[in-house]
Amino acid sequence: MADGNIVTSRRFFLFASAAGGGLLLAGCVTPPDTTDGAPAVAAEPAKPAAPPINMDHYVAIAPDGTIRLMAKNPEVGQGIKTMLPMLIAEELDADWSKVVIEQADADAKYGNQIAGGSFATPNHWVPQRQVGAAARLMLIQAAAARLNKPVEEFTTEPSMVVHAASNTKIPYGDLVADAAKLTPPEVASLKMKDPKDYRIIGKPMRNWDSPKIVRGEPIFGIDTVVPGMKYAYFEKCPVFGGKVVTANTDEIKALPGIVDCFVVKAGGPIPTKMGLLDGVAIVADDWWTAKEAGKKLKITWDEGVSKDESTALYDKQAADLAKAAPMSNLSKVGDAAAALKGAAKTVEASYTYPFLVHAPLEPMNCTAHAKADGTVEVWAPTQRPDMGANGAFGLIQQALGVAKDKITIHMIRGGGGFGRRLDNDYAVEAAAISKQAGNIPVKLIWTREQDVQHDPYRPGGYHNFKAGLDKDGKMVALTNHFVTFGRPNDAGVMTLLASANSPPQEFPANYVPNHSYDQSMMMGGMPTGPLRAPTSNAVCFAYQSFIDEVAIAAGKDPLAFRLELLNLPVPTGANRTGMNPDRMKDVVRLVGERSGWANRASLPKGVGMGTAFYFSHQGYFAQVAKVKVDNNGAWRVLKVWSVGDVGSTIINPINAHNQVEGSIVDGISEMHQKITFDKGRTVQTNFYDMPLLRMDYAPQIDSHFHITSFNPTGLGEPALPPVLPAVANAIFAATGKRIRSLPVNQNELRWS
Repeated sequence: MADGNIVTSRRFFLFASAAGGGLLLAGCVTPPDTTDGAPAVAAEPAKPAAPPINMDHYVAIAPDGTIRLMAKNPEVGQGIKTMLPMLIAEELDADWSKVVIEQADADAKYGNQIAGGSFATPNHWVPQRQVGAAARLMLIQAAAARLNKPVEEFTTEPSMVVHAASNTKIPYGDLVADAAKLTPPEVASLKMKDPKDYRIIGKPMRNWDSPKIVRGEPIFGIDTVVPGMKYAYFEKCPVFGGKVVTANTDEIKALPGIVDCFVVKAGGPIPTKMGLLDGVAIVADDWWTAKEAGKKLKITWDEGVSKDESTALYDKQAADLAKAAPMSNLSKVGDAAAALKGAAKTVEASYTYPFLVHAPLEPMNCTAHAKADGTVEVWAPTQRPDMGANGAFGLIQQALGVAKDKITIHMIRGGGGFGRRLDNDYAVEAAAISKQAGNIPVKLIWTREQDVQHDPYRPGGYHNFKAGLDKDGKMVALTNHFVTFGRPNDAGVMTLLASANSPPQEFPANYVPNHSYDQSMMMGGMPTGPLRAPTSNAVCFAYQSFIDEVAIAAGKDPLAFRLELLNLPVPTGANRTGMNPDRMKDVVRLVGERSGWANRASLPKGVGMGTAFYFSHQGYFAQVAKVKVDNNGAWRVLKVWSVGDVGSTIINPINAHNQVEGSIVDGISEMHQKITFDKGRTVQTNFYDMPLLRMDYAPQIDSHFHITSFNPTGLGEPALPPVLPAVANAIFAATGKRIRSLPVNQNELRWS
């Protein structure tokens, strides 16, 4: 099988049941080059080492003691390639210095393989440890049989089975051949470690790929090289879903260095998700030649139904819909309308946020070889190789007409994802171009401009709030008329675009005595999808900013007001699910203490502190931001204090703090960004008009975890949402000017 130079050509052939802990035995693999992936250097040819023996499809142990652990999920910078093997290694009682980690291919035997939703920790906390515990027990059983002693007399220490009574220690490598012949244990029989005995879990472990990244070794999708590979550039309609009418393909094919040029047809109706769209492919000996030839393309497009859409049109329609009766109700408790009429004071405000692009540093790319024998081999930096029609398998099956078992997908490390690589348009494009180019291997690379202008965007939204306060300043009612985007389904019924929702139970629903959340939809032709902390990254800004506004109107401390809301009894008819208010109260109190919230009145003019909290992706986070605003309106975040509760165990502290810090930087970046549309086209093209936060503007970050007794949960997303309203509320504290629309406009923050 052809294999990329960044993909190890010596694969595990590991056959077992999925991650429930059951184990089957088969096959073997060759040994690793080194423990850190660097090429071995020797004065003479190395003698062949005995191959590792598979304990299951996650664990293989070589006679020399090397332990190879398979990382099942895609790695896009979140550290999962290190974290999941840590769970196995802990219960295996492995000597971490002898561990080698390998990225799994996409394969049903591993169960769901996805980087998204912060699900990796909660979904794998138990099953991956069970894998390690089962392999450890089998090694103990092999030792007991060899010494003819009861299993109960044996323990382990790093990569050794120990029989204390006879002062015997047997390395795992000496036992693996016997252990691999045993019947795997039942999951119920496994005894897991006491957390006080952890040697690996909870310890800061360097990410497996870090040395390769520092050395500049080729490990990302964009680095992939396979024999005979050509390079592809693919031009799509600037309006989503547009069709090719004519193209000067013969003229392009005549250019030097060009291998082929042809029209790729999507077929079928305009897709509602990111898949194979109409376009023109240029295949060349090198990518630069293909890209430059793209400048000479002359394409006539049928721009379709979205050609007249624009941000200005969206804004006008949203304003009109906000004045009209809502189309539907999302949730309701009590009688909010009556409570507002009887309120001592009412507060009204509208909040908006724009479409956003994912903008990972590595643009979309994929290498694919649709072979003449009907098989397809793909090297994809994907977050979701499978899971339905929009996974890479599903899209390639549909576009190329091949069965799933004819497709091999190698999951290559992605240079960032943030939800973008959950959609696999780049993968199906590469496969389709490879097939149409004559079954040659092709590496497709998008330009930065294509990446910005052909994204499944985080959708914008429009919130129209009204709150009622009683004579004591307590919130007694809250309404929100949310205006968002939809598209007719096959039955003609308007349905929400991806991630264009506002949760019906959004806090403080089911805390204030009366609430009513309503919704209206307008047509949106742009593709949308999940961005890091989907939905939460948007609605948290609106709700937690408005709660701050209500607190100020009530004459109350914004942090104390939030605690007051969290302490409210369950209203009649309400059904609280999801967030545990006691856990949230703890992190709110802690962040107040750590930030010195009570002393904020002493801050100089132009400097303010703001707070917010949020529950999402099973994580509890409260944050305080300190912001400085110059009198010309220029602003920057000086410091963010973050307290998170993600359960009892921080598996790898290095990555845990990285995820919190990265989320905070991402969130602040989003306050500078927007994607707008005109004539169905994306206006922004590159980082100069869609800026990322610069290093010299990144704030100090105080990241703290509040350890509780609950099972650990994920960290890829829950720290992001609260930083946006915390910063916006700090800007208000510094200037008296409320941020109700993103991105933040410097000109509106000028003060004298």
